[in-house]
Amino acid sequence: MTASTITPVAPEHEVERHETTHLAEWAVDSLEDVLSDRTRNLIQDRRSGKTRRRGWLVRRALAAADVAGLTVAFLLASLVFPPGQADQISAWTEIAVFAASLPVWILLAKFYGLYDRDEELTDHSSVDDFFGVFNMVTFGAATLYAVSWLTGLAHPTIVRIVIFWVGAIMLVAGCRAVARALCRRNDAYIQNTVIVGAGIVGQRVARKLLQHPEYGVNVLGFVDEHPRSREDGLANLTIIGEVRDLPEIVHALDVERVIVAFSQHPHTKILELIRALNQFDVQVDIVPRLFEVLGPTVRVHAAEGLPLLGLPPARWPRSNLMLKRAFDVVLSSLGLVLLAPLFAVIAVAIKLDSRGPAFFRQVRMGRGHETFRMVKFRTMHRDADALKHEVAHLNKHRGGDERMFKIASDPRATRVGRFLRRYSLDELPQLWNVLRGSMSLVGPRPLILEEARYVDGWGNRRLDLKPGITGLWQTLGRDDIPFGEMLGLDYQYVTNWSLSGDLKLIIRTLPALVGARPVR
Repeated sequence: MTASTITPVAPEHEVERHETTHLAEWAVDSLEDVLSDRTRNLIQDRRSGKTRRRGWLVRRALAAADVAGLTVAFLLASLVFPPGQADQISAWTEIAVFAASLPVWILLAKFYGLYDRDEELTDHSSVDDFFGVFNMVTFGAATLYAVSWLTGLAHPTIVRIVIFWVGAIMLVAGCRAVARALCRRNDAYIQNTVIVGAGIVGQRVARKLLQHPEYGVNVLGFVDEHPRSREDGLANLTIIGEVRDLPEIVHALDVERVIVAFSQHPHTKILELIRALNQFDVQVDIVPRLFEVLGPTVRVHAAEGLPLLGLPPARWPRSNLMLKRAFDVVLSSLGLVLLAPLFAVIAVAIKLDSRGPAFFRQVRMGRGHETFRMVKFRTMHRDADALKHEVAHLNKHRGGDERMFKIASDPRATRVGRFLRRYSLDELPQLWNVLRGSMSLVGPRPLILEEARYVDGWGNRRLDLKPGITGLWQTLGRDDIPFGEMLGLDYQYVTNWSLSGDLKLIIRTLPALVGARPVR
C-alpha cells in the first residue's frame, strides 16, 4: 500500500446500524457486470503496460510544470535585468547554472510534498498547492540570492530577485493548474474505487463522488452483506460482493482506492480487512466517526501510540476578525469600483426587460440573530412574492424539502433574470452589504427568515460569523445541497475558520459562478 489515509474506526458497538434490505435486490451475479467498456479497456491497458496509474502520471506532469514555470520566470527576470558588469559569469553561463539547479528545485518541491497528494487525496487541487508553492519558491529564491553573494559569482539586484520570485510563484501555480487539467483527460488519472459499506454514509460518499467527476474517482460499487435500501442518485452502482471478497475484488478489478464508510461488520473484522489490503498497491480512505464536525484545522496527534484527532477551540482573536473585516472592505470597495460599468448595464437590461426596480431587497438573518436587508439585482417579476404560494408545488429541492424553497426553472423569473441567475450576476450588489458590514465575502449562507426558523441548537453556531456571498455551500454544490447538510457545512466553516481558507474559497468560487468545475 503506497499511502493510507487511516483514521480511527468505530468500535464494534458503534458500527452503523440501519434497516437492511435483501442483498439480492441490488447485487450483481459477476464482477464483469459492473464494468463499463471504458473501465474494462483501462484495466486491460494497465495490465499490458500501455497505461500507468495516477501517481506516475501526475508526478511527472507536475515536475514538468515546475520546470516550465521556473524557467520562464528566470528568463523573464534575465531579460528585464541582465547580469551586471560586476558579475563574473556571462549570461549563457548563468543560464547553464540555472538549468543545472533545476533538479534541486524538484527535490525542494518534493520536500514540501507537492508531488504526492494527488494520488492520495480525492479533492486535492492547484488551489491547495498554492501556499506550498509560495513557500518553496520563497525559500529557493532566498537561497539563490544568498549563494550568489557568498560565492561572489554574481550580484543580482533585489529587484531582479523579486521579479523572479513573483513570476515563479504565479507561473508555477498556473502551469500546475494546466498540468492537472491535461492529466484529467488521460485515462491514467482514473482511480477504480470500491466502497466498503452500503449504508447511509457509504451511499452518501458514492453520491458525492458521482457528482464530482473531476476527482477522477471511478466508483465501481459497494461491498456489503447487509446494505441499506438503495437511495436515489447512485446511477447504476450495485453490490459487487461481500466484505470478505474485497481482496479478490481489488485484484480482479485493478482497484486503486478503497473507502471504508462504516458497515455492520465488527471492528475486528474491518481491521483485518484493512491489514489484508497491505499486500496491494491501494489507497485506503476511512470515513471517521463524527465526520460532520471534522474540518481542515483537525490535527492528528498521539497518546502512547494511540492516534487522536484534535479539534481546536472555535475562537477568533480580535486581530483575526479585524483582518477579515479589512479583507472584506478592501476587496468589496475594489469590486464596486471596477464593476460599476457592469452594474449600470445590468440595471438598464432589467428595466428594459420588465417593469419594476433594478434592485431587490430582502430581509435575511445575520450575525447574532440580527436581521439585515440584502441587496440583489431583481430577477423576477414585481409580483413574485404574491405568487410564491401558488408555485410552491414546484419546489424540487431534494424532494421538496420545505425548509428550503427552491424551484427549478422558476416561472416567476424574467428573461434577463434567468441569465443573471445562471452566472450568479444577481448577487454582485451584495458587495454593498459587505462594505456596510452586514455581510462578509465568505461566510455561512444568508438564510431568509422562513428558512432560519428551522435552525436551532448547534446550527445556531453559523450565526457567530457574518453570512457571506460565498462559502462552502457555494463551492460544493450551491442549491443542490440539502438543508441539513448545508447547516453542517456552515458549522464546519465557522468552527474551522481561517483567512487562508477564505482565500481558497474565493478562488474556487470564481469558476463555480459560471457553471464550471472548481479550479483543480
